[in-house]
Amino acid sequence: MRDMTTPPANNMDVKRRNRVSTLRCILKSDRVSQMELTQKLALSWPTILQNVKELTELGLVREDGMYASTGGRKAKAYAPVRDARVAVGVDLTRDRVSVALTDLSGNLLKQATGALRFSMEDIYFKYLGGLLQRFVDANGGEERLLGVGLALPGTVDGERGVLRDSRDLELRNVPLSRFTQQIPWPCRVLNTAHAAALAEFYGMEEDMVYLSLNDTVGGAIFRDGALCPGDHLRAGEFGHMTLVPGGRRCRCGREGCLDAYCSAKVLSDHAGGSLTAFFEELRSGDAEKREVWREYLENLAVAVNNLRVSFDCGVMVGGAVGACLEEFGELLRALLAERNPFEQDTSYLRYGRRPQEAAAVGAALTQVEAFLQGL
Repeated sequence: MRDMTTPPANNMDVKRRNRVSTLRCILKSDRVSQMELTQKLALSWPTILQNVKELTELGLVREDGMYASTGGRKAKAYAPVRDARVAVGVDLTRDRVSVALTDLSGNLLKQATGALRFSMEDIYFKYLGGLLQRFVDANGGEERLLGVGLALPGTVDGERGVLRDSRDLELRNVPLSRFTQQIPWPCRVLNTAHAAALAEFYGMEEDMVYLSLNDTVGGAIFRDGALCPGDHLRAGEFGHMTLVPGGRRCRCGREGCLDAYCSAKVLSDHAGGSLTAFFEELRSGDAEKREVWREYLENLAVAVNNLRVSFDCGVMVGGAVGACLEEFGELLRALLAERNPFEQDTSYLRYGRRPQEAAAVGAALTQVEAFLQGL
C-alpha cells in the first residue's frame, strides 16, 4: 500500500528522473550504446531513445561513431560531453583560498591555491570576488559556468542563510550573503568537511564515514547516496569527540578532544610548521619523528575503530594527513586489527583520493548536482 503522506510522482517528475538517470549513466561511461543504457537502467527502449535525443540537443551527449557489427545493424555509440558545463568551487580557510574548476563528472580541470589571511573587512571580499573573476576569465569565461560553491569551516545553516559558528574563522551567526556578496554568479555554501566528503564519495552507492585530518579535524557521514547533516547540522564533528578525558586542551576550550591529538598541526608543529617537512624527516628515519608518528597513529586508531564500531560501514581518512597514509599507514592497519573485537580485516579503511583539492571540488559539485537535478 502506498504511503499516503507522500504525494504520487507525476508524469513530468518520472520523465525528469529518467532523463537525469540516463545522463548520470552516460557520464560514468566513456562510450555506451542505447541498448546498454536500457539494460543498465531497466528503462524501455523508447524512453532511452527520447532521453538520449534530448540530452544530445542540450549538448550534454554526443554521437561517437558506431559499434562493430555483431551480425545485425550496427549500434550507435554515445559519449558524454563532460565539459559542456563547468562549476567553480572555493575552499576558504583562515590562511588561504583554494579554487577548483570541475566538469559534470567532478573531474578537476584547473586548480589554484594561494595564501590569503581571512578578514571580515570589505577589502577581503572584494579581493575574493576579483580572484574568482580572473580565474573564470582565464579558464573559458562564463558561458558554461553553472555557478560557485563555497566551502566554509564551521556549521553552515543553508536554510537560514547563516554561518552559525566557525572556530577556525572566529565567527558566530554571520549571514552567508556576507561571503558571497562580491561573487557575481549563483552561489551555494556548505561545511568544509562535508564538501570534501562529497568530492570523495561522489558517484558511490555504499555508505561511508569520512574523517578529515587537516589543521582541524572534521568529518561527514554518507548514507544512501547523500550527506547526513544531523539535527543541528553538526553530524561528523568528529574532531570534538572526547579521546582522552582530561587530556590536551582543544581549540574549542575543552580537554581531550580528538582535534588536539590528530590534527595535522600535531605533526607539523614538530617540523617548523611544515607537514611536508615532517614526512620528509620521517621518511629519512628520524627517530623523534618516528615516535611522534607512532603516538599519532595510536590515537588515530582509537578514533577510526570507534567510527567503524559505531557506524559499521567503510571509513575513509582524508585531508592532508590522510594523503600520506598510503605510504606511512601500515602500522595503522595493524593497530586497528588489534583493537577491533569483531574483525581483523581492515579493508574497510580507505584513504582519501583528493588530498589537496577535495573541499573545493566538493563545493563545485553542489552546483553540478543542482544542475543535474533540474534537468
